[in-house]
Amino acid sequence: MVPRTLCGGYAPANLNGEEHNSMPADRGPRRVRTIFLVWRDTRHPDGGGSELYVERMASGLAANGHDVTIVCAAHPRAPRDEIRDGVRFRRRGGRLTVYPRALAFLLSRTGRRADVVVDVQNGIPFFSALVRRRPVFLLVHHVHREQWQIIYPGRQGRIGWWLESRAAPRVYRRRPYITVSDATASDLADLGVAPTRIRVVRNGIDLPQPSGGVPRSATPTVCVLSRLVPHKQIEHALEATARLRPRFPALRLEVVGDGWWRPNLEAHARRLGVSDLVSFHGHVDNRTRDAVLNRAWVLLAPSVKEGWGIAIVEAAAHGVPAVAYLSGGGVRESILDGETGLLADGFDDLVTATARLLTDDQLRTRMGDAARSRAAEFDWPSSAAKLRELLEVGIEWDQRLP
Repeated sequence: MVPRTLCGGYAPANLNGEEHNSMPADRGPRRVRTIFLVWRDTRHPDGGGSELYVERMASGLAANGHDVTIVCAAHPRAPRDEIRDGVRFRRRGGRLTVYPRALAFLLSRTGRRADVVVDVQNGIPFFSALVRRRPVFLLVHHVHREQWQIIYPGRQGRIGWWLESRAAPRVYRRRPYITVSDATASDLADLGVAPTRIRVVRNGIDLPQPSGGVPRSATPTVCVLSRLVPHKQIEHALEATARLRPRFPALRLEVVGDGWWRPNLEAHARRLGVSDLVSFHGHVDNRTRDAVLNRAWVLLAPSVKEGWGIAIVEAAAHGVPAVAYLSGGGVRESILDGETGLLADGFDDLVTATARLLTDDQLRTRMGDAARSRAAEFDWPSSAAKLRELLEVGIEWDQRLP
């Protein structure tokens, strides 16, 4: 594991691991021209938690007077160019061509004027370090070792994993890394990234409005908040529902989120004979999402790997304990096992843990209250302030990395 003193939460320090006491007292905040290179944005059909993180960080920087541009792929749901929450969006290229188009922008007159580039590695980075001198930060939510073979079985997956595990650490060997959890920091260290170059800036959440005393559902209700893609393993939630049905005949499963895998999940629900217990809500607004969470007894998060688990903390803010896999990466930190939820060692254990929470009202209430209290510790403005200081320190730093 990476030593907690190096990456267990953000601390003002330069990236040689030395203490940095703050910006000089006689200077105000610096206006930083920042470019985020992102595969997609939140309005993209496949947008999710990683994209939400980037946009909240970007809007937080913009709110403090920084000049911020997000460069991402184009798609029909948004214009090529727009300004939202003070952030400039530049959408060009598609699923793969976004990479060369983004590098071309960095080489343009506007791109060259940027003070700092944050290159978001969603499996594969933009390799901006090949075309730009410092400062470049590499933002990694989680390592995709397992996902490559799930999404791209065979040779394509092996190439993708080689690019992520071998090529990227080599190209960015002298660049600073940002990630969202100690678990991902540890995974990056296993790939050869020096721990002294990793800083953790955690996700925030939008704290919900008071529910007005709306009660939980009168019948056992489990919810899932997720993109509907294979590596999120929503099949496990459906199979758990089928397994638990004899014990909880009135059980409901509410799935919030959408994605290209949805038809497969609906077909799987039919095969399992649980279509009558499952509601696929698709993309919903925050009000509808909050209503689902107010009804829910338990959140299931059966993903193969998460960098952190925004949905888990969003549910926690509503007093909903979560169940996830112990092997799921950052969920080991968004869930305090035995306090705010339960971590399961395999599918059978996931079913057992879910049944335990559905059965034990006192345990569920205790964990829900603890989850709500802990969720209040995470907010986007604080996370954005940590990132802002890190970027400002990085720009002034002499950049002699180990």
